[in-house]
Amino acid sequence: MKLAHIQIQSSNIEQTTTFYKDILDLPIIEKTKESVSIQAGNSVLEFVENPEFKSIYHFAFNVPKNKLDEAIDWCKSKVDLIFIEDQKVITNFENWNANAVYFYDNNGNLLEFIARHELDNAQTEAFSSKAILNISEIGIVNENPLALGNQLIEEHGLEFFSKNANSELFAAVGDDEGLLIMVKPNRNWYPTQTPSESNKTAIRIEDKGNKIELNF
Repeated sequence: MKLAHIQIQSSNIEQTTTFYKDILDLPIIEKTKESVSIQAGNSVLEFVENPEFKSIYHFAFNVPKNKLDEAIDWCKSKVDLIFIEDQKVITNFENWNANAVYFYDNNGNLLEFIARHELDNAQTEAFSSKAILNISEIGIVNENPLALGNQLIEEHGLEFFSKNANSELFAAVGDDEGLLIMVKPNRNWYPTQTPSESNKTAIRIEDKGNKIELNF
């Protein structure tokens, strides 16, 4: 499952453009006074301006499975990585066979670089923004994640993420390429103490030849 296009909100398009263009070094596809579209590997990340918006989103980018250490070094001069514990920045998701690091963008959104070791995506070139492969996760906040997951499966032929212990508190739909991460409101976004809130989100998914438009 591929997350082809994600549309979310920002309170300041100019600052957001500067962060993604100058800090993360990602190409700007299109920019207006009200929005900016950013190329992130095979995905497009679009921000729409809402001056009143004060909440945050959580989303992740897949990086090559052999490049997380290089990604950490690359990040150090650009952003402050979030410490998990004891000066450690890498989280090991044993059940998912993946490792990840976290940081914030200019909006306070929780961003993640994740290396999924069962994907065949190793690279030999030095890590740069060009090594960012795609948007691999977007967080969706809903009162009943499990029921929402079942609804998406029934209506669009999607599947629960087989590596995740899906529950009424936390559920994931998709696969290693792309995941909808569904959580209940006020559940802290790992690894922070920031509670989740339901925010307007538009997603275009490509799955098994189908193009699916979702709005939350």
